[in-house]
Amino acid sequence: MALYTLDEIETQTRAALVAHGAGAFAATEVARAVRAAESRGNKICGLYYLESYCQQLRTGRVRGDATPVISMPRPAAVQVDAQMGFAQPAFSYGLIPALDAARQFGIAQLAVGHAHTCTSLGYFTEQIALSGCIGIGFTNASPIVAAPGGKTRVIGTNPIAFSVPDGQGGIAMQFDQSTTTVALGKITMAKAAGEKIPLGWAVDADGTPTTDPEAALQGSLVSMGGYKGWGFGLMAEILAAGLTGGVLSKDVKPLKAPEGPPHDLGQYYIVIDPSCADGFDAKVQALAAVASMDEGARMPGQTLTSAMQVEVEDHVWEMVLRLATPVDQPG
Repeated sequence: MALYTLDEIETQTRAALVAHGAGAFAATEVARAVRAAESRGNKICGLYYLESYCQQLRTGRVRGDATPVISMPRPAAVQVDAQMGFAQPAFSYGLIPALDAARQFGIAQLAVGHAHTCTSLGYFTEQIALSGCIGIGFTNASPIVAAPGGKTRVIGTNPIAFSVPDGQGGIAMQFDQSTTTVALGKITMAKAAGEKIPLGWAVDADGTPTTDPEAALQGSLVSMGGYKGWGFGLMAEILAAGLTGGVLSKDVKPLKAPEGPPHDLGQYYIVIDPSCADGFDAKVQALAAVASMDEGARMPGQTLTSAMQVEVEDHVWEMVLRLATPVDQPG
């Protein structure tokens, strides 16, 4: 285990992506997202995904040279076709038009379709909030969740993210969470570490609660709050697949599988300009003050900070350096 700067992480990530066929812009955008995830301790969405990205670039499961295509079927509806490429550059293409539309009309939608997994959904809604607008995001994923009481996988972990500006260039509130009790990555990491998972995270293939991560991966994850989380997961599915041109979760193969068809996922964002309402910033500040009155209490994301250096396990860094070495060169 050693400390590495965010610059080192971003540089090596970008080099690895380029070495495996990503275009310069796509590699830069994905590397920025990996940097942000690592800076917040979000290992699942950071370097943990880099090997998968590189493998899928080689097999064509994600197109590293894709150029996103923007259309606006309505004045406040921005559609981005990611062309089976990475979600990060596709979002970047659509962000400015969506912000412009929200400032003109008060609210806009940004629908990204035919994209690779976006990993950390909050990374995108945070960019909306840092631009002064409220960002609400939804996405779907490969099927891993059955209906409460059932055992057939129907939807993915289907995260929802929500970011609110503080009126001073920062974030007043932000959360980014799957609609399951935990993210799938926590179970795969538990399996890799040879650890059990808490009861209530998942059920096995017969629908029986389990603490075995392998049995969980053969079964289904549990929606947070039972029927309530199931409803939010379905809402995310309808918006992310129905309004973006992406596919339903049931048709998405495992996200980290090296080979197979493109993810073809959708990410759907609602962009709201809060300046339409008088006193919005003051009310958010008042709410934040009340929420943080008790010791240890706060609004989600109210104290977001980014580390300048992060610890990376030796075997992970060795993998990063290996991936960053062009395949046609020795070493």
